[in-house]
Amino acid sequence: MAVHHIALATSDLVATHRFYTRAMGFRLVKVIAVPYEGSRDGGWARHALYRTSEPDGPLLAFWDVHEETVRGRFRTDLSTGLGLPVWMNHLAFSAPTGELYGRMLARWLSHGLEVTERDHEFCRSICTIDPNGIMVEFCQTLRAFSAEEVADAERSLFDPMPPLELPRPSVVHRSQVG
Repeated sequence: MAVHHIALATSDLVATHRFYTRAMGFRLVKVIAVPYEGSRDGGWARHALYRTSEPDGPLLAFWDVHEETVRGRFRTDLSTGLGLPVWMNHLAFSAPTGELYGRMLARWLSHGLEVTERDHEFCRSICTIDPNGIMVEFCQTLRAFSAEEVADAERSLFDPMPPLELPRPSVVHRSQVG
């Protein structure tokens, strides 16, 4: 079953729009404004939906809240706002080819973003942080999971202390822009 959309709140829709259209290359396809449920003084919210791939790929949506009782009183950083490392809750998008992976790395660097690249052995990924403090990632799958990995997955899931895998070193790319 495919994901239709993921919706998140933003406290700065203009910066979010710039990041997701310019740095990510997503396309704004729909904006819906609705009354803010439960508002007593005319509050409302805007729902901006972005196409993440063509032609009918999943959508990523952001809520822009205009309700005095909550505006400015919520955090948008999914992980650090909860006291977790930034990488814990994140958005990972598919880079099905090495060519697209390389294009996205170059695109992010051309927008002045710091990019962390990781080799996870079965996939490789590049990560950066969006204006909401959310880590976004492009992953390229490098190989299928082996039958042994699949068989071991459930054992590891229920093992009270599974064997730990040491993380592979990451590479930080810093933009020469700006």
